[in-house]
Amino acid sequence: MELCNGHSRKRKWVVQSSDMAKRTVNPIRRIVDNMKIEPNPNLSTISLSIGDPTIFGNLLPHPNILKAIEESLRSHKNNGYAPAVGQTQARKAIAEYMSVPGAPLTEKDIIITSACSGAIEICLSALANAGDNIVCPRPGFSLYQTIGVSNALDVRFYNLLPEKEWEVDLNNLESQIDEKTKCILVTNPSNPCGSVYSRKHLIDILEVAERHKIPILADEIYAYSVFSGETFYPLASLTTTVPILSCCAISKRFLVPGWRLGWIQIHDRNDVLAEVRKGLYDLATRILGANSVTQGALPKILSETPKEWFDENLRYIEDNAKLAMDRLSKVNGLEPIQPRGAMYMMVGIDTEVLGTIESDIHFTEQLLANKSVFCLPGTCFKYPNFFRIVLTVPPHMIQEACSRIKEFCEEVIAIS
Repeated sequence: MELCNGHSRKRKWVVQSSDMAKRTVNPIRRIVDNMKIEPNPNLSTISLSIGDPTIFGNLLPHPNILKAIEESLRSHKNNGYAPAVGQTQARKAIAEYMSVPGAPLTEKDIIITSACSGAIEICLSALANAGDNIVCPRPGFSLYQTIGVSNALDVRFYNLLPEKEWEVDLNNLESQIDEKTKCILVTNPSNPCGSVYSRKHLIDILEVAERHKIPILADEIYAYSVFSGETFYPLASLTTTVPILSCCAISKRFLVPGWRLGWIQIHDRNDVLAEVRKGLYDLATRILGANSVTQGALPKILSETPKEWFDENLRYIEDNAKLAMDRLSKVNGLEPIQPRGAMYMMVGIDTEVLGTIESDIHFTEQLLANKSVFCLPGTCFKYPNFFRIVLTVPPHMIQEACSRIKEFCEEVIAIS
């Protein structure tokens, strides 16, 4: 109570969220939550929207992965806190596993994080202050924007070119850079595009970074997840001068996204990132380390998961990509872009052919309402008039989904 002119005045509760919380918006959640469309009750729903390879139960972790985690759990050696930057043996295992000619690593170059998203958040927090800018791909993973805006950064976008299988528009990239640009984000292989960049194209991107003396944040969570005939080049292996923070995880390739274990690789041959390195170490103390049981299992997960298992999973996803590409490329009004890796495909929408379709959001809403197929609109990735499909679902579901998408487009054309 307070006294005012002899009278008591009762205070009221006024508790507001922070400016940071108010700025934090995930574009996918914002768009999807506003899609108030129910699926067709006469058809089973086929979801091609969620980037989780485990949800249908058709892709399972290798038994050696499960054995390693069980041994870690039963050892009772990993029930306590790990060092904030990660257990030493786990960091050594990552360094050995991810080192390549031209880009060697030691455990001192590794910081273990809560998944790849945690790695990206720590990197952006270490590189940029409020009011600085970062340059991200469009279309691109929406979390870059979520974290950047939450941190009061100016999030800028450079265009990818669908007619060149999503290569970077280098002139457009360069036009986004100024004296307040703190990093360039490069995603390879790509979510949402499924693109895999050539050695030459990666060198072209590095030349832009070298000219402007800007470090690169490389989202390489889909490292080595490439289809037959393609090669993954770790970005850091192609430069001796551009400092690179590479973010990776066991999430997608090892089929355990829920285990939430990722890491940062610091590639800095010339000690340009000395202050940033310290900042990364300090920021890691905010969560006091990733899951200890998973860290304890990591050396065996990395060393005892056979190459043949990875190859089999990639063949499965590639076969789905071929099936979807074959089916959707024959649909009037659609233009799928051939993926080369990861687990996604982007499909263009011709609204002139599909005359009653107003936008990619309208397309995906009506596809769900009429055919019970759920895809993410390209607007989620800041790229309208496209939609993204996930390629990890069982093949019969890909086939059925493509048939329904074809029927939907034919029905739209018929009434346009």
